[in-house]
Amino acid sequence: MRIAQIAPPFETVPPTRYGGTERVVSTLTEELVRRGHDVTLFASGDSTTTARLVPIVDSALWRHPHYQDFTAFWAIALGKLARQAGRFDIVHNHLDFVAFPQARGLPCPMVSTVHGRLDLAELAPLYEEFSDVPLISISDAQRRPVPRANWVATIHHGINLDAFTFNPHPGRYLAFLGRITPDKGLDTAIRVARRAGMPLRIAAREPLTIRGDQNTDADWDYYTGVIKPMLREPNVEFIGEVGGTEEDGFLNNAAALLFPIRWPEPFGLVMAEALACGTPVVAFREGSVPEVIDHGRTGFIASDEDRLVQAIRQLASIDRERCRAEAVRRFSAGRMTEQYERVYEWQIRSARAANRRGVA
Repeated sequence: MRIAQIAPPFETVPPTRYGGTERVVSTLTEELVRRGHDVTLFASGDSTTTARLVPIVDSALWRHPHYQDFTAFWAIALGKLARQAGRFDIVHNHLDFVAFPQARGLPCPMVSTVHGRLDLAELAPLYEEFSDVPLISISDAQRRPVPRANWVATIHHGINLDAFTFNPHPGRYLAFLGRITPDKGLDTAIRVARRAGMPLRIAAREPLTIRGDQNTDADWDYYTGVIKPMLREPNVEFIGEVGGTEEDGFLNNAAALLFPIRWPEPFGLVMAEALACGTPVVAFREGSVPEVIDHGRTGFIASDEDRLVQAIRQLASIDRERCRAEAVRRFSAGRMTEQYERVYEWQIRSARAANRRGVA
């Protein structure tokens, strides 16, 4: 198949450190190329891929020295796609709803993986208008706010298992990996680790600086007003962003990953990455967590901080080999790619059948 992958140009593909969507796009793209498909990746120009790369911008926007308003680059991405659309059998969109109108005018089918949250009031009329656009959810939980959207599959993210090393004998610290934002619950992780009597190591990305963005302003308020004072507490170590072998070592040496989220996380890639290291996950019951973590077998799912503390004290009951085995069984790059291949093939066949009926 001739496949176009359109990635957000915020971060490189793959990201050097933090960037879940871009990491998934890279994993999928590289596995599709390995399987013999002709893949074109639309992404930032500093991305690394074995596919044909079409640069949307010279370097990733999150750290670009000149650009503050990113909206122009959505138009650039879609313009570049329109210019080459006749080359492809299918387009795989990762730009969310900004590409939905273009799906109606392409000479080939487009399928869109939805990577973000859907529990926002503005999205109900959006998905009602674009009920003809084929969508892929990354968890069943993600679908709940818009159950009547045109969902064609749920495909859990896959990871490059070779990048994560199984460790049956971890250290004695708890790990937190994610963004510094209230939704991720870093303050909860610090309190819970302290109450459990275990050190906490934090691999986190500081808030972005995006002019006029209310979400990043709120993240900075949370970071400076809540988190920074807590980082001065004993047995709390802030590392910053990690990636590659550094992330692998950070996760595989941890006794557990703390994942005390406060929002309907659509998937939570770090949970699969931790399991691939044999590291159990201790999390709140939000979003996709019950789809990823098997309570009592690959981690613990709790409803409040007291129960998180209790779960940490039961970590010895979790078999780390089982955690790794579940990651291999459920979250491999091959498993994810096979599911996407089936969706692509079905969409291509359906589009060709519709064209034949139109001609007739």
